[in-house]
Amino acid sequence: MSTDTSASPAYVATDRPAHRDGNVLRWLAAYTCSMLGDNVYYLALSWAAVQAGTPSQAGVVMSVSALPRALLMLGGGVVADRFGPRRVVIGSDAVRCAAVLAVAALLLFTRPGLWPLALLALVFGTVDAVFMPAVGALPARVTSRGQLARVQGMRGLAIRFAGVVGAPLGGLGVATGGAPAAFGLAGLLIAASLPLLVWVRVRELPPDDGRPAATAWGDLVDGLRHIRRHRVLAPLMPAIALGDLGFVGPLNVGLALLADERGWGASGMGGVLAGFGAGAGAASLLLTVRGRLPRAGLVAAYSILAGSVAIGALAYVPVLAAAVTTALFIGLLAGLSGAMCAALLQTLAEPAYLGRVAAVAGLASLGLAPLSMPLSAAAIGVWGTGPVFVGSAGVCGLGGVVALCVPGLRRAELPR
Repeated sequence: MSTDTSASPAYVATDRPAHRDGNVLRWLAAYTCSMLGDNVYYLALSWAAVQAGTPSQAGVVMSVSALPRALLMLGGGVVADRFGPRRVVIGSDAVRCAAVLAVAALLLFTRPGLWPLALLALVFGTVDAVFMPAVGALPARVTSRGQLARVQGMRGLAIRFAGVVGAPLGGLGVATGGAPAAFGLAGLLIAASLPLLVWVRVRELPPDDGRPAATAWGDLVDGLRHIRRHRVLAPLMPAIALGDLGFVGPLNVGLALLADERGWGASGMGGVLAGFGAGAGAASLLLTVRGRLPRAGLVAAYSILAGSVAIGALAYVPVLAAAVTTALFIGLLAGLSGAMCAALLQTLAEPAYLGRVAAVAGLASLGLAPLSMPLSAAAIGVWGTGPVFVGSAGVCGLGGVVALCVPGLRRAELPR
């Protein structure tokens, strides 16, 4: 099992608050740069695809990355654990940077059509399959267990910042030099994460902690066995999957259809999304400041349940202001439950298995949950927004029921 200490001295984690720990702040800056690059990349890809083909063709290009990401995610967890999450993140960002800059150069000098965009999306999806589990495993190697909840809050703030700033940056790139400039900007932002990641120090694993199996398949089976036998991780995975499955459809496709039905328009939909983002950001800020919430399992369970009620109510609010307020509560509760689940996952899983554990959680969130989007759209066409939102809320609420009914998860605590 790799200790992932190449080009970086071994790190001894302390209980220093994460927001005052230079090692954590270097990791956070690298993560923020990478997420900014991702947001600019997706805007550039959608713009270039629409310019090069029809809207349906652009939709196909945008969805190309989903299949390899879902199919290879579990294997990516094995790679992250075998080679070390820091090394895998560095390699993944280097490949993503090179691919984006290559397409930027190609678009600058030629008009090749859709094929390089589809190839780029395929490369991104394949690399994401190893990048995402490694990203999920890295925080536990750069700080102490007692600071992981605060780190999840800081990570949430970075995601919100990248989402708010990334789209205008991408738009500025497109306005300045078209798709080549936007892709070039995305590549440079991802590249900025590399020296920061090289500078990040990681904690070594104990010599006998998670010794690798003879084969990658054996490693995967060993990781799944670790989850299945764990009294908290085993119920936590279906709780995460059900919560995301009931959340993604209504808050993506369903919201657009609801805004059109109510006559709120694009600006109204943007206001609802802003309310959700503000709520999620508030949850992240709370964890960043507090660092720990007691009764983490119970907080996660009640947050999922309350959030599911808010999701069902969103379809029935009569005016835009009420919808924005409801979305704010959804964001607050979803951000809180998501951070609690992630912190529990990272503190309770054995460090040597974190890549595989993060891969299983990521497969539920990024592989299964997106399937609810076309299903939600089709169901709304048949039954309307109200019943579908309520049905999705029921699926989401089942995640809270699981968390509430399993004693090990309900009583789970974060370390002090």
